[in-house]
Amino acid sequence: MSHIQVMIIEDDETTINIYKKFIQKVEGFQIVASACTGKQAMDLLHVFTPDLILLDVHLPDIKGTDLLWDIRQEARGVDVIMITAANDVSTVSESIRGGAFSYMMKPIMINQFLSTLEQYKKTKEKLSHSAVMEQDDINRFFGVKGDSSRTIREEEEELPKGIDKHTLKKVRAQISAAAGSVNAEETAQAIGASNSTVRRYLEYLVSREEAEVDIMYGTIGRPERRYRKT
Repeated sequence: MSHIQVMIIEDDETTINIYKKFIQKVEGFQIVASACTGKQAMDLLHVFTPDLILLDVHLPDIKGTDLLWDIRQEARGVDVIMITAANDVSTVSESIRGGAFSYMMKPIMINQFLSTLEQYKKTKEKLSHSAVMEQDDINRFFGVKGDSSRTIREEEEELPKGIDKHTLKKVRAQISAAAGSVNAEETAQAIGASNSTVRRYLEYLVSREEAEVDIMYGTIGRPERRYRKT
């Protein structure tokens, strides 16, 4: 991946220079511009689009959270990390609504600064190399903890004796993925279980109206029961 291009928007030149020194310690980042006012920042964004903006809230001509929305209008693909002394709930909330990747409080500790940039780099690399994402990956990006392998239906469902949640999940997946209908033998072969076991699970799904059964009459033997998702 090419270098992540960074713009700093901060009204204090000394602070800008400190950020530049910090950024130089992280591989893969390149400082391309800095601005001390909102107007300077927007003028620069009319010329080029960085990957990441480090944005202060207290600017001489505009509040940083208002500028954040202007940035969203001008360059929607730019990511923003807020760096500010503002700790009021309204500013934090507005930053979240504006899609800020992170929010760092001044005075900035170098370890926090560097770890935030590293986290951003890992996130950007993951997104650039993935066409689709699993729920666990999305949870990590949004800071959500929990077991994504359990659906709401599974949490609420009380299973009867003889029905195991893991096998049930596999049978459900087979029915959901099928283009048409499946029978017990086909499903059993796919998940590595016996025909009688799978038939019990399929009939359980029918009883819950999650599946429907079609009776197929042939010329020889018993009618075949085929199952499809409702």
